[in-house]
Amino acid sequence: MKVALIHDYLNQIGGAEKVLMTLHELYPKSPIYTLFYDKKKLKGAFDNLDIITSPTIPKFLIKRHKYLLPFLPQGIEQFNLSDFDIVISSSNAYAKGVITQSKTVHICYCHAPMRFVWDWHSKYLKEQKIGKIKKIFVIPILNYIRLWDKISSGRPDYFIANSKNTQKRIKKYYGKNSKVIYPPVDVKRFKTSKNNENYFLIVSRLSPYKNIEIAIKAFNKLKLRLVIIGKGSQEKYLQKIAEDNIDFLGFQSDEAISEYYQNCRAFVFPTFDEDFGITPVEAMASGKPVIAAGRGGTQESIIEGITGEFFKDNTPESLIFAVNKFIMNEKKYNLFEIRKQAEKFSKEKFKENIQNFVNWAKEDYKEKIV
Repeated sequence: MKVALIHDYLNQIGGAEKVLMTLHELYPKSPIYTLFYDKKKLKGAFDNLDIITSPTIPKFLIKRHKYLLPFLPQGIEQFNLSDFDIVISSSNAYAKGVITQSKTVHICYCHAPMRFVWDWHSKYLKEQKIGKIKKIFVIPILNYIRLWDKISSGRPDYFIANSKNTQKRIKKYYGKNSKVIYPPVDVKRFKTSKNNENYFLIVSRLSPYKNIEIAIKAFNKLKLRLVIIGKGSQEKYLQKIAEDNIDFLGFQSDEAISEYYQNCRAFVFPTFDEDFGITPVEAMASGKPVIAAGRGGTQESIIEGITGEFFKDNTPESLIFAVNKFIMNEKKYNLFEIRKQAEKFSKEKFKENIQNFVNWAKEDYKEKIV
């Protein structure tokens, strides 16, 4: 059985890329097809793997990939996948749009329908600071991509959703049914500790939609120590508004991040409407409670009052209330119960569920085409 893996693009390490790595562990002989690949930003994560990039995407524009927006749909369609029995696309946006032959089973692991043309459309225009003149050109492009996205959603034979939250969006925007298989967390990599070094922790890309600004404004008022690991487009702005109790550590190795999880007081996850959220589960694997935005995929992984606390409104005041509630009840949290919840999302369970689904889909597809 020949398997190919498809991923939107490889220019950062995030939850989707961790899923891709685990898929490759399951199918180690499979090549990875992607629109473009920025090796320097991957910090060695995909070195020595067979990575094939789209022939229509100019390499000199990789660092300015926003300018590639109109060309990415056709870029993903250029791959020749005729030799493969199974194609698994890991898709936030374009990967599901690959074209396969009738004999090939195409399974899409969907992290989310393309959010910047659907439920985050207005937010995307605002965050990208697209003014009235630019909108004249950008809106028709986004409309074209939305239409392409809807059409290309018919190309996968089967959809897997990374959460019930994503499953609802797949049904709403694509009209497709899907099976929920939660993303993999390498639970064994994390160790628990009863001790802490009296800091709260964020591990995140520093992008507008991650909502780190809310956390900084809250901790400015709380005067509690907050450690932030990660880099991104908002980094300079966030550093500018942060007070002395907030430390920015930039990029850190997996080993260092594990230690920060182990030694924190609690993990803070301020992103609203996250599709799932792997970092909260990593924190729980370290036995640490999570203070999270109570909307989206976090409701599927965090048990309020047992493994963490939710804040309901997208305001610093709401987060401050949740932090104070956590502090009042801090002694009741049991690290073994928290760890046990994280184990439900282990890498081993993910691999088993994916393999079972692929085997089922292969047989089901045979029956459909007979």
